[in-house]
Order: sequence, then C-alpha cells, then structure tokens
Amino acid sequence: MGLKQKLHKLKLKYKGKKMAPAFNAIHTFLYLPNETTHSGAHVRGADDLKRTMNTVIMALLPCLIFGMFNAGYQHHLAAGEIEAVANGFFSAGFWSLDNLIVGLWKVLPLVVISYGVGLGVEFLFAVIKGHEVEEGYLVTGMLVPLIVPIDTPLWMLAIAVIFGVVIGKEVFGGTGMNILNPALTIRAFLFFAYPTWMSGDKVWVHGAVERASEIAGGAQLDAMSGETVLGSLAQGKEISYSVSDMFLGFIPGSVGETSALLILLGALFLIYTKIGSWRIMVSAVLGALVMGLIFNGIANAGWIGEGSKFYSLMNTEFWHHLIIGGFAFGVVFMATDPVTASQTNKGKWVYGFLIGFISILIRVFNPAYPEGVMLAILLMNVFAPTIDHYVIQGNIKKRMKRLKLKTA
Repeated sequence: MGLKQKLHKLKLKYKGKKMAPAFNAIHTFLYLPNETTHSGAHVRGADDLKRTMNTVIMALLPCLIFGMFNAGYQHHLAAGEIEAVANGFFSAGFWSLDNLIVGLWKVLPLVVISYGVGLGVEFLFAVIKGHEVEEGYLVTGMLVPLIVPIDTPLWMLAIAVIFGVVIGKEVFGGTGMNILNPALTIRAFLFFAYPTWMSGDKVWVHGAVERASEIAGGAQLDAMSGETVLGSLAQGKEISYSVSDMFLGFIPGSVGETSALLILLGALFLIYTKIGSWRIMVSAVLGALVMGLIFNGIANAGWIGEGSKFYSLMNTEFWHHLIIGGFAFGVVFMATDPVTASQTNKGKWVYGFLIGFISILIRVFNPAYPEGVMLAILLMNVFAPTIDHYVIQGNIKKRMKRLKLKTA
C-alpha cells in the first residue's frame, strides 16, 4: 500500500475527530484532493490554492538562492577577505562555495524556524477549531526569511511568527479572512519590538554585530560595516555602489530584497501566471516616481538646505528609489497579496499608487528607519476595503444614472 492510500485511510479513520485536520493537511499538501466534481455546472481548472502558493514560491526561489550567495559575499567583503566583484553575475568570486556555505548556515535556519513555527501554529488552530489546514502560510513562510536581517536571532523570529500568524491572521478567521499581510505583520512586530536588531549600520551583514560588540568590549578588531544604501543616504553619506550593483543586488540588505533584477523576473512570472496584479505593480511604481520627482524638485529649488537631514534622500535620483531598499520586493510579492489588496480594477490603481507614493514619503521623512514600503503596504491593507467600497458605489451610481436615462 502506497503512502497516498495510507494517508487516505487515516483521513477516513479520524474523520470527525480532533486530529482529522492534521491528517487532512498532510494529505492535501502532498497530493491532490481525492474528491473532484463529476457533474453539474462547475468550473474546472488546473489551479488550486496549493498550486497558486507553489507558483509564488517558485518566483521567490531565485531571490532566496541569490540571497544566500550575497549573504556570504557581503560577509567576506566586509571582513576584507575578498575583493568586490567586477563582472556581476558572471563573477566566480560571487558564486563561490565559501559564500554559499555562509548563506546556507545563516538563511536555512531562518527558513526552518519560519515554516516550523508558523505551520505549527496553523495546525494547532486547525485542531482546536476543527477546520481544514489551508495552504496560505506556504508563501508567508518563505517571505519572512527574505525580509529580515541576516543575523536575526532565531528565538526572536519564532516569537514574531507566532504573533504574526495569531494576531495578523487567525484572529480574523484564517486564510482569506485577514486584513493585514501576515509576513509584513511579522516584520512590523520585529521592528517595533526589537528595533536595534532591525535597523542600523550593522545588522545587514553577517558577523558585523558580533564584531561591533567585541570592539566595544575592548578587543582590537577591524570594524565591519553593514550599512545599506538607504542607511547611508539617510545619514547624508556618499554611497560607493554603482547603479549596476544596486540593480543586480551586490549590496547589503535583507536576504531577498537586494536584487531588483531577480525581483523583476519574479514580477513578470507572477503576471504571466495571472497571480500577481500588474495594475498594482505598475501603479505603485508610478506613485513612487511621482513622489521622487516632487522631492527632487524641492531639493533642486533650494527649499531644503544641504545641511538638512532630509536633503540626501530628497536629492536622490527619483528612479533610484525603485532599485534600493525593499521597495521592489514589497510591491511585487506583498502589495499584490490577493487577500489584503484591493479587489476591483480601479481600486488596484488607487491602492498601488498610494503604496508607492507613501513609501517614498516615509522613506525620506523618517531617517531613523529609511524604508517605508512595509508601513505603506500595511496602511493601505487597512484602507483597501474602503477603496473598493467607493469604487463599487461609484459604479452603482453610474448604472443608476444610465437606467434613469433609459426609462425617462
């Protein structure tokens, strides 16, 4: 008897009992459901929730793999053990085994904790409430390790995942009912509960925090800088990275957010598979460009002096905002979450534009945390139902007017 048949027998054996959701979840995760429609007016499609989630994970995998190599590369570069790569993606110095080992050592535990703790909470709630375990956390579990600093303590991540799944999702009824993106809820909890581990000039490169602690304790060691491009700009520093470096991703940052190129490829894949909304992506980019142009105009007009703490980010080339920080990753993989985003086509344009606009606004005016896409998406998650409401009401009014004209 095969594994599928054994699991199916266990499903039937425990049907109606407390542990039934656990066996059902394992069976559904590994195989297609046994029950299918045979007659009647049903729409048959090859996609289901599991396949949709797996498609998003496939779009994230290049960012994960690149992030592992980049984690090792940034560590060895900051420690002075290697030279900066010159040939980008074709450099053997970047795709080296040493870089991968560091990346695997640091990133895989984040992935394991994210999935282990998150799915554990999902299973617990399914058993307690007696409902099926849904596949919604499959994507969240992959997103979380990609949006946190490389040296985030595992216990800290576990607490944040529990908070995000319970407060950001389960209290609203589970998958499909939450109003906030669970991955960003986890990230927001980490930022506000443990701010020193989520921002600063050391947390983005593996080993930099420990090296800074040893220096502070009196040990004679060279300092390791792990500052991001945004962190440098927020402090008015000159950045040493080229546009090519920033676009390709050879810069410090969260594990999966650095390579705008791979994020762009992921966006095209999600649009092709009709899982990600191109309207939200395009409108968010437009919103960011508009806000960036406004700030460039203010800086060029001399309304803000060069000594101002806002000047450096205001004066940053408006389109550079698209390839630095977590803007691209947030817009492609989290703003397009079909549960928490606007559902109407017009609403998606408004929703996405405001995310881009507000992201750059927060980025410039909050030097202590020069990354606004997380807060912008969470804010617009709350207002998405309101946007859809007014779009629908506007359509109703237009139809009522047409009806009155026909009956007049």
